[in-house]
Amino acid sequence: MNTEEFLGKLVLDGDKLGVIINSIKAGEMKEDITFSFTTSYEIKYTDGTTCVMTEASLRRLITLKRITLLEGKE
Repeated sequence: MNTEEFLGKLVLDGDKLGVIINSIKAGEMKEDITFSFTTSYEIKYTDGTTCVMTEASLRRLITLKRITLLEGKE
């Protein structure tokens, strides 16, 4: 799944239902003049809380089945 495919997805995080509402891209200049990008996602939960996590963390939690992407039928 590419980066933009996460936006708008419903997630089940333990017992909390949420939706991925935003992607946040940040860059960092390294000493050797390379530029490194990191993507984070903002998840808004139905209980009113918000979480921001990196793409690597989100992918790892999906792999570990601690977060489930809810897929609807089209």
